[in-house]
Amino acid sequence: MSKDTTPIILAFSGGLDTSFCVPWLRENHGREVITACVDTGGIDDDAAVALENRALALGAVEHVLIDAKQEFFETVIRHLIAGNVLRGNAYPLCVGAERGLQAAKLAAIARERGATTVAHGCTAAGNDQVRFEVALRTLNPGLEVLAPVRDNSWVREEQLAYLEDHDMPLPPQGSAYSINRGLWGITIGGQETLTSADSIPESAWVLSANAFTEPLEPSTHTLDFVKGIPARLDGKALPPVALIERLEKLAGAYGIGRGIHLGDTVLGTKGRVAFEAPAAITLITAHRELEKLVLSAQQARIKDSVAAVYGDLVHEGKQLDLACGDIEALLKASQRRVTGTVNFTLRPGQLFIDGVESEYSLLAATKGVYGEAAGEWTPADALGYARVLSLPGTLQTRAGGEQDLI
Repeated sequence: MSKDTTPIILAFSGGLDTSFCVPWLRENHGREVITACVDTGGIDDDAAVALENRALALGAVEHVLIDAKQEFFETVIRHLIAGNVLRGNAYPLCVGAERGLQAAKLAAIARERGATTVAHGCTAAGNDQVRFEVALRTLNPGLEVLAPVRDNSWVREEQLAYLEDHDMPLPPQGSAYSINRGLWGITIGGQETLTSADSIPESAWVLSANAFTEPLEPSTHTLDFVKGIPARLDGKALPPVALIERLEKLAGAYGIGRGIHLGDTVLGTKGRVAFEAPAAITLITAHRELEKLVLSAQQARIKDSVAAVYGDLVHEGKQLDLACGDIEALLKASQRRVTGTVNFTLRPGQLFIDGVESEYSLLAATKGVYGEAAGEWTPADALGYARVLSLPGTLQTRAGGEQDLI
């Protein structure tokens, strides 16, 4: 059998794990390495240049940067907004939701380069190893997937020593916190998140560092949605990605979207991570209130039930599962009338929805006034409805005699 000489496509973030993988893969597999960074948010021009320089200095023959922010919105974020997805009723899947898209881009690069192998720098302890491999094996079951750090149980000190011994550039060191950033928010991991008792210190927050030590005055704003898609901020039309980026700065300065999520990992254990998601929390909160105005109770109930499943599938890296596509179709259909304006006020640590307006308002469509006048029915209709609605309970009481009475 001839030796495989095709390049290895490595998912590259520039951190210690992926930096270590570049020379290690070259040395141990005797093949060229192409690094690939799929930008789903959080990479500016300076960071992009630094990533390419680092990759080439580590021995990569080529570095590929793919701007996938718009595609990330279209294929994932729009559905997270439509479903008002908050894992554990708190966490808007800031980081992790993009892994399926990133895996798809890696597989596409491998196909374009005629490569048979892709690699990632995930450890055995996290969710991302599962997300990457589930997506990659779904896309191309024949693709070889390497995970050197996980499969060899390399620890941080060993990786640093390897890079030093090979005279390779070291990634930035010194921070006690691991920060992952994307279009939908930031996650922050540190010593405090390894247990369940304490928050991270004020100095560790990234987007809202001075929100409470240097509080801003309250400010009022508007968000417009068109069929569930955020379209205008304070009256200015913006593409979704640009709107999210602007809203992140605006709401982040007030400390909106801070949280610490305690929940279940893909591996079945409990995990804890701090997060900042000012744009995600603002958009989901505003969108949910607009839906209350334009969706029926049955629509909302059905949508909420499938949205919870959707959040689980995304968390597990299963966006490519056909069931995910089915749910996305339902979520998209549910947004046909989710068009309108949400008025909100920002105060330090508080997002307050002042009101919502829509041409599809079910509140405005009624002839009645809640608590004041029926409009749609007569007093006799109301009495009859109450009698019919109470019938199951009446029959249960009769059948049980007095034994179940309070």
